[in-house]
Amino acid sequence: MKKASSLSELGFDANGAASGFFRPVADGLSTPTSHRRRLTKVSVIGAGNVGMAIAQTILTRDLADEIALVDALPDKLRGEMLDLQHAAAFLPRTRLVSDTDIAVTRGSDLAIVTAGARQIPGETRLNLLQRNVALFRKIVPALAEHSPDAILLIVSNPVDILTYVAWKLSGFPVNRVIGSGTNLDSSRFRFLLAEHLDVNAQDVQAYMVGEHGDSSVAIWSTVSVAGMPVLKSLQESHSSFDEEALEGIRRAVVNSAYEVISLKGYTSWAIGYSVANLVSSILRDQRRIHPVSVLATGFHGIADDHEVFLSLPARLGRGGVLGVADMELTEEEARRLRRSAKTLWENTQLLGL
Repeated sequence: MKKASSLSELGFDANGAASGFFRPVADGLSTPTSHRRRLTKVSVIGAGNVGMAIAQTILTRDLADEIALVDALPDKLRGEMLDLQHAAAFLPRTRLVSDTDIAVTRGSDLAIVTAGARQIPGETRLNLLQRNVALFRKIVPALAEHSPDAILLIVSNPVDILTYVAWKLSGFPVNRVIGSGTNLDSSRFRFLLAEHLDVNAQDVQAYMVGEHGDSSVAIWSTVSVAGMPVLKSLQESHSSFDEEALEGIRRAVVNSAYEVISLKGYTSWAIGYSVANLVSSILRDQRRIHPVSVLATGFHGIADDHEVFLSLPARLGRGGVLGVADMELTEEEARRLRRSAKTLWENTQLLGL
């Protein structure tokens, strides 16, 4: 029998093979431009707990040749940089630079924005909106000027609306502006299911989509373990898995961030790992699927004239968003997603951008 290293050698046409799964984000943007091997630079804007957790995780995973840190507090910024530099003997060789001047980000391949007001106990992410938009008006145009070919990865909350803000203020094509979205929410969802099923969370396929926040949607219809659908099995073996129980699990995922904030004052480690996960997929051109905040116009009944960013499973690589999966949702899941989009659209309209 003939051995083959690819389906193409077995007679299957590889041209456009991914087109059945992914919808291009815009004409001509689904294929990344060619690039030559060179030093990779990542900038992190905001050296608070989240920004430093992200920088530290990127550093230990050896994802960049240079990391630039930017913050408004010079002493804290220098202290954070020195603290990381002093670990040089235990880490991959990565150049670390820092400055209060955003010009230090010049030539970045990826710029990660975490700067913003901290979410306080009891405060929703949408309540942060007005406090953070003003800051983005200062940060984003400067980033775009110094690194016109960069990919922007927005982490600051409310992340979906601020990703829209970054897109408008940067003038970048939509494939190069991404929000961290529900990548972390989906990890929390997978963790809860994995604990219940006594399996590794990496073997659970489950997505939270929509807003990174109170109106996020758990896509129960596609949850699987080892390719096996989970929901039907759970409902057959546990009569308690009714609609009320499923909504309770969704709320537990949403409220988990608030619980961490109430206990330690902020979240940091999980978002650090989540963002480093996205950075790896982008900079190493891994083309992995992540639920991240992208322009969702036209998906699942979202109006064509609503420029709203929310999380959908997207294929990420060196060109940013290479495509967005056109998931098969139940009518109830699609209805909830549209409701999430409506919430975000209404808040976005208040910005006047």
